[in-house]
Amino acid sequence: MSRVNMVLKKYIEEKILTLYDNNIGGHGIEHIRFVIRRSFEIVNEFHLDVDLNMVYVIAAFHDIGYQNDPDRHEEISSNMFRNNYDMRKFFDEKQINIIAEAIIDHRASLEYEPRSIYGKIVSSADREISVENMFERSILFQLDKHKKENPTIMQIIDYSYKKLSSKYGKGGYAKMYFQDKKYMDYLNRMQELLEDKDKFIEAELQVIRRLEMDKKNLFLNKKFN
Repeated sequence: MSRVNMVLKKYIEEKILTLYDNNIGGHGIEHIRFVIRRSFEIVNEFHLDVDLNMVYVIAAFHDIGYQNDPDRHEEISSNMFRNNYDMRKFFDEKQINIIAEAIIDHRASLEYEPRSIYGKIVSSADREISVENMFERSILFQLDKHKKENPTIMQIIDYSYKKLSSKYGKGGYAKMYFQDKKYMDYLNRMQELLEDKDKFIEAELQVIRRLEMDKKNLFLNKKFN
């Protein structure tokens, strides 16, 4: 990120990334920093000729609207970027439009191909490369979203299995435009687990046990049936 405008970076760090403290589990600041790092990793590995300031801002804004509406977060995030007039100190109108479109186009379930290379970068960077991290994000998301229903441990795991099967199973909807070794290793391992539900359950239970050790009482009163 050495070529990112330092004034822009300071603004994003102080005014934008701090807003992720309010996001639902699995879409907080740790995930955003991962997507930022991964975006630059993809740019470097595939030698992409792009504006790094744009790449950085797209990754920084892409999930900012999750706290308002998870189902429409990409549209809300894009509008939040467009309505941030401080961004016009750094980008012209053409760049603003490309960034706003790329934020919308990051979603894995997108029915069309991203409209620019920037959309393909953030969409690819948004794909996980660690099965354990994917399990953790899925668990934390459900604990936040479904806390009123107080789901059991097995209900949480069953939701993860169904969701990840549709997303990363063979023929799943998740799209990856820059398939590097890290992603393919992740995809192969995830599909191996999805093909054997007992192994999938045990792998996610290991993550749950680790989370219980790291974050006391996270699963207080949860049942395993």
